[in-house]
Amino acid sequence: MRRRLLAVLAALIATSAALVATLVATPGPAAASPAVQFTNPLVNQRADSQIVKHTDGYYYFTATVPEYDRIVLRRATTLQGLSTAAETVIWRKHASGVMGAHIWAPEIHFIDGKWYVYFAAGATDNVWAIRMYVLEGTGANPLTATWTEKGRITTAWDTFALDASTFVVGGVRYLIWAQSEPGIATNSNVYIARMSNPWTITGTPVRIATPTLDWEKRGYAVNEGPTVIQRNGRIFLAYSASATDANYCLGLLTASASANLLSAASWVKSPQPVFTSNASTGQYGPGHNSFTTSEDGQSDILVYHDRSYRDITGDPLNDPNRRTRVQKLYWNADGTPNFGIPVPDGATPVRLQSYNSAGAFVRHYNFRARIDADVTPLADAQFRIVTGLNGGGTVSLESTNFPGYFLRHRNFEVWVERNDGSATFKADASFFRRAGLASGTAVSFESQNFPGRYVRHNGAELFVQTATDATSRADATFTLD
Repeated sequence: MRRRLLAVLAALIATSAALVATLVATPGPAAASPAVQFTNPLVNQRADSQIVKHTDGYYYFTATVPEYDRIVLRRATTLQGLSTAAETVIWRKHASGVMGAHIWAPEIHFIDGKWYVYFAAGATDNVWAIRMYVLEGTGANPLTATWTEKGRITTAWDTFALDASTFVVGGVRYLIWAQSEPGIATNSNVYIARMSNPWTITGTPVRIATPTLDWEKRGYAVNEGPTVIQRNGRIFLAYSASATDANYCLGLLTASASANLLSAASWVKSPQPVFTSNASTGQYGPGHNSFTTSEDGQSDILVYHDRSYRDITGDPLNDPNRRTRVQKLYWNADGTPNFGIPVPDGATPVRLQSYNSAGAFVRHYNFRARIDADVTPLADAQFRIVTGLNGGGTVSLESTNFPGYFLRHRNFEVWVERNDGSATFKADASFFRRAGLASGTAVSFESQNFPGRYVRHNGAELFVQTATDATSRADATFTLD
């Protein structure tokens, strides 16, 4: 009897342990964070953009300039402030020899109390002899620091090399970069190595990405511009692929933070690009990104460059109009990043999260407005809050992936439809933004032409209805994400 009881008890313990493990391992809805809004483009004629938020409260910005002849820095206490911040030249190309041409893709990092700028450069006698170099800055403010040249980063081959970036995992500093490897018929691949100091790698470099997929080989076979964001116990390495025209796009490698990052097998490449040109939003060739955080530290921000037109005359490298843009980076329920689409110029969009239906967001589905969780594609749940089409202090909510389409009520049902310019449409698509009916920290949207009726969900679908009790007031309340 005692043996049977022990067996039953052991089985119960095992079952409970398995249940707990399942609950812990199963991800819940991605947590929302307060909305952040910017106006794009952030900086015109600046490519290969990088923005870092330092402990001194400033954002530092650097990028490639169209003349390819200098390294510039800006700083501001807000991301939007970088648009108008004064720009300082901290270094210019050499008049002759190495570091004399094609000054590309600077990145700034603060390491062990000093500033370091990584950049690529050619030579005056061979502008395509692109190699990686490092500057060291002494001083609290890098715009006024004393800069010295630490020289070239030596790799395994004396070949085309660029786009150095660095990150730390488990107390180990790594360098990642792009290079042309002898014997491989590609323009550039992505490599990783440990660092012995901020300008020196140690050990054997490891190739972790090669352009093998169709979308990585359009125009040129390119993997370049690697940059890392760490979250949820994983390392996400974004990189750029294909030619620097409208084919340019972002791919993604993923590794566990506990894996051997110097093993190519630890890195898994996503089969599809994660960020591409979008004709609907008028954005072409998004790429060479970096990551930063919002002013409140609660949102991750995607920084990248693109162009506002598809067709380029001549060599894309001679076109000066790549510009720096920023938008919120979202996270899926499984803990992976969701880049969405490059949003239209102007104000960046937000998501409207239901106040009383956790993890559900306003979205359009066959152009009917409703709330859902885990919305795919992300842009179906993104709306720009713009000046109301009907004026009078109202706002309208414009679809991100269908610019010119707005939330409007028709027979008190809420749809996403194209603005036909009529007085009826403008009135139906205009709302007063109110403090949330169920929470003053949230928002509600009251119909302009039917006062007392609010956008609310009734079940999953959205309507314009009165909100006279606690349930309906909660249904009519949203938080901006």
